[in-house]
Parts: sequence; C-alpha cells; structure tokens
Amino acid sequence: MPFGSLWLPVVVSAIAVFLLSSVLHMVLKYHKADYKKLTNEDAIREVMGKAKLMPGLYVTPYCDDHKQMAEPAFVEKREKGPVGFITIAPNGQFSMGKQLFLWFLVALLVSFLASYVARHSLLPTTAPREAMRITSVVAFGCYGVSSLINSVWMMQPWGNTARSLFDALVYAMATGAAFYFLWPSA
Repeated sequence: MPFGSLWLPVVVSAIAVFLLSSVLHMVLKYHKADYKKLTNEDAIREVMGKAKLMPGLYVTPYCDDHKQMAEPAFVEKREKGPVGFITIAPNGQFSMGKQLFLWFLVALLVSFLASYVARHSLLPTTAPREAMRITSVVAFGCYGVSSLINSVWMMQPWGNTARSLFDALVYAMATGAAFYFLWPSA
C-alpha cells in the first residue's frame, strides 16, 4: 500500500492526541499530584540560585564512576541524604507555545511510527480492526514506556507513572480509532 494513503490517519491521530492531552491536563487536572512543593522553597531556591546552575539534569550525591559508589564517603552521603534528581530549566517565562509545538511533533512522530509498523505488517485488504490493534499497541508503547523507565531509574513515583500510563492508554485508543476509521480499506 502506498505510504501516502496513511498520512491522513497519521495527522488526524496526532491532532486527536494533542487535543485529548489538553483535556487530560487542563480539565481533569489529575496530574496536579505529579509534583510536590518543596518545604522551605525560598531558601532552597536561594542556594540553587547562588550555585548558578546551568539548565540540565543533576543528581545528588554525584559520582563519576561505579567504583566511587562503594567508597565510604559516597555511601555516607547517600545514607544521610537527600538523594535526588534535579532538572534545571532556563530562567525566564516558560514558552508554552514552543512546548505545545514540540508535543505535537512528538504525537506526529508516534503516529508516523504506528503507521510505519502497520504498513509493513498488514495488507491493504486488512480489516480496519486489525489496523487499530497494531497502531494502538505501537502508540501505547511509545507514549507509555518512558514513564516506566523513569520510575525504575529516576525514582519517579509510581503514582505518576500510573497516571502517565492512563494517558498513554487514552492516546493509544485515539490513535487506533483514527486508523480504524481512516484505514485505506475501510
């Protein structure tokens, strides 16, 4: 089947995911539980400001190699705490337009990947239900797996991951539905 015949479901599913994510984040607001306020936030911000941290990812306590992890000084720091992963963003106003544009590009990429797998694993005569199944599974994997990885390695709370996996399921169903209704043999 010509790949051009799948551009419509790719774009429609990306738009659907983009709109659904707005509803999930701005209307339902269950993601408010994802973040917690620091106690004594102003003092912590002052210390971090004096450190002049550049945007990036930081870990505390920090070590250069695995050997250092066994050294008594490092072990003591981990035991005493705090242990954390910190993301520092650029100072200034948050550019929601840029972030939304990038999010749409991610949704477009996920839909493209789902269509790529469907195109190379299904025949043009395949029933739309099968196209929905394949594209939904690929989309769920793309939208959801990183949350699992973040819980395993970055200590993201599992509740955050559960909420993100619910989002991934909604996005996957929207992606699958677009391919169901717009599959070329439909």
